[in-house]
Amino acid sequence: MSKPLVSVIIPTFNRGYCLEESIRSVLQQSFVDFELIVVDDGSTDNTSELVARFPAVKLIRLEKNRGVSFARNRGMVEAQGDCIAFLDSDDLWEKDKLASQVKWIERDFHVVYTDEIWIRNGVRVNPMNKHRKYSGDIFRYCLPLCIVSPSSVLLRAEVLREVGGFDESMPVCEDYDLWLRIAKHYPFHFIAEKLIVKRGGHEDQLSRKYWGMDRWRVYALEKLLQENKLNKEQRDGAAAMLIEKCEILINGFGKRGKNQEKEHYRNLVARYSGRVEEPVK
Repeated sequence: MSKPLVSVIIPTFNRGYCLEESIRSVLQQSFVDFELIVVDDGSTDNTSELVARFPAVKLIRLEKNRGVSFARNRGMVEAQGDCIAFLDSDDLWEKDKLASQVKWIERDFHVVYTDEIWIRNGVRVNPMNKHRKYSGDIFRYCLPLCIVSPSSVLLRAEVLREVGGFDESMPVCEDYDLWLRIAKHYPFHFIAEKLIVKRGGHEDQLSRKYWGMDRWRVYALEKLLQENKLNKEQRDGAAAMLIEKCEILINGFGKRGKNQEKEHYRNLVARYSGRVEEPVK
């Protein structure tokens, strides 16, 4: 049996209430040369029974909850395809999502992502301008926040292997970290067609569980700077953004009376201020 071109990986944890729709949105794709892998990250609900209804789906069950990064990386170990696509278990794909992306992968692009529809608490909302998406060298656009949704990406497996996959130490912002590590080397191609549906607002969203998401963005930026493999423009941009985010955190920790944390970010500002040529406002 020949290998599929695409391996689709759905990580999930106690999402039985919405997982079936996500699986069906993959199985109903107009492009069919793919395998679908669901990684059950230690669920205690009916996830396993639900996935068993779909014989075409490969299920990987983890004994305990290890987090979304571990689950995605575990799926990548099993993946047979030359390309990898991720789908969060609360999101959906439009039927031509993979077909549209494969056309661009076949033109020698390494990473292709799409526009998206946002649903919050059942109501469609419009993204703000800061979430605008770009093609080409998107490194500088990825510095303020994550503009690439994991559910929207199709990329070559060799790229993921090269950069080492998701950072399993990060409970959130792991996608922000990965896209920066890829974007420093590779251009992204953006398809301005809304080919995924991002559903948010529910209680188990990771972004709702953690205060101060910028803590993890600073962590990702400092990793990049310490690695010392950025070009000058990338290095200056990353250092300036780290300082900007540290200032926000210093203010936040100060208001909460957390002086140790406040001092930590002050020290980071002092360390990286000398690496930025233009003064930071």
